[in-house]
Amino acid sequence: MTKINTSLHSSRRKARKAHFSAPSGVRRTIMSAPLSKELRAEHNVRAIPIRKDDEVSILRGSNKGRAGKVTSVYRLKYVIHIERVAREKSNGQSVPLGIHPSKVMITKLKVDKDRTNLLKRISEGRKEKAERKKVE
Repeated sequence: MTKINTSLHSSRRKARKAHFSAPSGVRRTIMSAPLSKELRAEHNVRAIPIRKDDEVSILRGSNKGRAGKVTSVYRLKYVIHIERVAREKSNGQSVPLGIHPSKVMITKLKVDKDRTNLLKRISEGRKEKAERKKVE
């Protein structure tokens, strides 16, 4: 198997180091979540970095099918916390469960000026790519 992109390393060791020592801005893009079919059709965007106050539904794991609002995005641990998705400790205290953003689907976006610009930028890029494919 040949290397697809020669400017990147395909070494497992280096890929893991890059992943676990990534700065916050890079972690933000790694922590992207897919959009629901309705949102995908509306915005022409497949996935977007997750943020607090987005509404999501869980697609994988023992909490599959549960939905709620994102209460925190824990970039250091690569997880998000969702309201009402918690576990009881032996002393009765409730602790939020960490869920990876790739295992959830965004059902409702918290839209502000920056998010609107991001959606527009991604959508335009996808349209350009589709047009280039038609020409070929």
